[in-house]
Amino acid sequence: MMPTSSGAVPPLTSSIPMLESESSLRHRLGSDAQHQGEVQEGVSDLGTLNTGSKASGARTTTEEVQEERARRLRDTLGLLPREGRAKVRDEAAEAFRVIFETFLETYEDGVYVEQARRVRADEGGVLLVDFSHVMGFDERAGQALVENYLRLDAYLSQAAQRVVQRALNASVKVTVALHGLPSVHRVRELRADKIGTLACVGGTVTRTTEVRPELVSGVFRCGECGTESGPVAQQFRYTEPAVCENGVCQNRTAWTLDVGRSEFADWQRVRVQENAAEIPAGSMPRTLDVIVRGDAVERVKPGDRAHFTGALVALPEAGGIMGGGGGVFGQRSGGTTQAPHELAYRLAFLACHAVAEGVEDEGEEERDAFLAGLTREEREELAAMAAGGAAVYAQLVASVAPTVFGHDELKRGVLLQLLGGVHKRTREGMRLRGDINVCVVGDPSTSKSQLLKYVAGFLPRAVFTSGKASSAAGLTASVVRDDETGEFTIEAGALMLADHGVCCIDEFDKMDLKDQVAIHEAMEQQTISIAKAGIHATLNARTAILAAANPVGGRYDRRLTLRQNVAMSPPIMSRFDLFFVVLDDANDTTDYNTARHIVSVHQHRDAAVAPPFAPATLRRYIRYARTICPVLSEDAARLLWESYRNLRQDDVGAGRNAYRITVRQLESLIRLSEALARAHCAEVVTTRHVREAVRLLRRSIVHVEMDDVDVYEDDEEPEAPTEISVEPAEPQTKKVSLRREDFDRVRSMLVLRLRDADSESEGLRQADLVDWYLAQREDAMQTEDDFVSEQRLVKTVLKYLISVEGCLIALRNPINSNDDEATDEPMQITDDEPRGPLLMLHPNFAIDS
Repeated sequence: MMPTSSGAVPPLTSSIPMLESESSLRHRLGSDAQHQGEVQEGVSDLGTLNTGSKASGARTTTEEVQEERARRLRDTLGLLPREGRAKVRDEAAEAFRVIFETFLETYEDGVYVEQARRVRADEGGVLLVDFSHVMGFDERAGQALVENYLRLDAYLSQAAQRVVQRALNASVKVTVALHGLPSVHRVRELRADKIGTLACVGGTVTRTTEVRPELVSGVFRCGECGTESGPVAQQFRYTEPAVCENGVCQNRTAWTLDVGRSEFADWQRVRVQENAAEIPAGSMPRTLDVIVRGDAVERVKPGDRAHFTGALVALPEAGGIMGGGGGVFGQRSGGTTQAPHELAYRLAFLACHAVAEGVEDEGEEERDAFLAGLTREEREELAAMAAGGAAVYAQLVASVAPTVFGHDELKRGVLLQLLGGVHKRTREGMRLRGDINVCVVGDPSTSKSQLLKYVAGFLPRAVFTSGKASSAAGLTASVVRDDETGEFTIEAGALMLADHGVCCIDEFDKMDLKDQVAIHEAMEQQTISIAKAGIHATLNARTAILAAANPVGGRYDRRLTLRQNVAMSPPIMSRFDLFFVVLDDANDTTDYNTARHIVSVHQHRDAAVAPPFAPATLRRYIRYARTICPVLSEDAARLLWESYRNLRQDDVGAGRNAYRITVRQLESLIRLSEALARAHCAEVVTTRHVREAVRLLRRSIVHVEMDDVDVYEDDEEPEAPTEISVEPAEPQTKKVSLRREDFDRVRSMLVLRLRDADSESEGLRQADLVDWYLAQREDAMQTEDDFVSEQRLVKTVLKYLISVEGCLIALRNPINSNDDEATDEPMQITDDEPRGPLLMLHPNFAIDS
């Protein structure tokens, strides 16, 4: 059974010993009329909490034997009273209760009394106490609370109940939750010296169990005489009375729990893992089980970076306390061999307060709460940034990943992803995605992984993973069996852990196809559906995805489309709002500036970059901007309609696109426009924001598809030489740029015609192929200039397919039969070949469908 809160004085075997008091408080703790006098006299008793452990004497075995003999004699003579033995009273803890009760009633004109009046008498509740207030009221009492928290926990609740009882004139069950400790411990820092002391631990929640009832104190009925015993506080395990309170009955084993009179509380176990930034090099991440009760349950969920306040406890392992009669040796089930079990203890954290950090929602109320938590200087800084106008957008872009040189368009996309669009929900309950998904495709050594690492470390809720090393269950969620209860539970994957954040996936193209299919639902509907092991659940994955992929051939091929360069399925590609292609082109100026920036970063480190805004300021501005919910204006909505229509019209004649322009791109334009409005802290989306969103979409997606093709053609009429030269003049060439859609159209028509010709005969002459193409384009030519333009276009494309792509083969008749050497001169139509060379498809050329 999992640990239970005792609320009482720990047993003698606990790490916090029973302490003696310096003075007796028996005569002055009975009534509330002498309450103020108790405080002054109880301060001296507080010293025993810090120093009394040295004065407590350990009982010897001889004394215990003598006491046992005396007890048996009294039992024989019938002298033991039926009400049982008197309870031991911890007078030092009682003195602390008096001081804490005074603190609750008098601190800052009764701020905690006002909080006590809001406690509902029929339900009870929790009294939140700031630990810094306790230290400011009485530093000695605060230090005693830190060192003996597990011992004083029950007395804190007693003091709170007395305060609430006087405030409401009713008896209410109240517990105390402390928060605001000055330091936060890591999971790896919790050691045996922290057992029983007040501490705050931080980490990432990876798993939570369902809320179950837990026995806090039980009332038992004797199975032999029927006498009630208790209530018995549960000491981290199911604890029964030692002996029946009936003096005649000496029952020690036969007990029945009276459920109606026992006390139960909500209980939940949370698995906490240390944060990724806190893991030492070469070490595995460590985990810790955190037990939360009462109102603290369901406060955190998988993926949250949370802080827990409470005490560290040591629990004996099941193998050591449930072994057979052989001490630390127990029997294996179903066998006769003896298996040794270590008599060890495991650590667990008993939390009274849990809070998640870095998670904010949208709305005006959250904006006011966020601003209330800032200092006056921070609010003034935000106001100055918001009033910056159009210049603040460029400054925000320059502050994103300042160690990465260049890539301004990519940084704009990342900034808009951090800002995000507005999440919406229709009347039917349908959720409209507001997060922006970005994919970066580029050559090696173009800072893709460095940009992903920056985003993962910048946001409080961000997860970095690699596509090759991630499975479908690791990205979404998995069903695992609990080690102790044997029940199936859901363990969160990367997308669930990054809920309300960004999931950075490197090497996205290396993922298996089945793993890519697993995130289809998470990328669009932002949910994860699981139907395994009897568990049917729909989990939230409201995260933006920042992916980085390498081209298929290692480097991006400009002659191919984006879809041909990236190993992704069309459904995955359509779910990305922005695609950025990063190329490593050789340029003297760019190479020099890049090299100088990299050397400066290695030489001066942080001093080499001077972004307009510090990371903390940028993070604060983004968090404030996300509280703004901009709405579309009429002009912006009309411009969105027109822009989408133009994109669809351009897409019709684009030939082989990476994907077609669909309504998903229209929704992308809306999200980008809203993110741009948030960047300017605007409440309304204007046409300026829509134009910038359309430009980014064209630059990221359409620009790659519409990239022109550069070819070289010979001048038909070269200039006459001014001087008579014996050598023949070389033909002059000039660079011509062809539109991608025109090039793809002509290429497809020529390749398909040659495929049919190869099946019927042995290729076609160039002039025949040109005439066939012009005949097919007769309806599109209205004037003589159109005819000349189409003729020049088809000849230029033919030369490109033969000389550059190599998908066509030109067979010529030898000009001189005596020449044994092959010529490498470009194709020309000579008088010896009036119809041009014979054209055929290359045998290794694969025709696209």
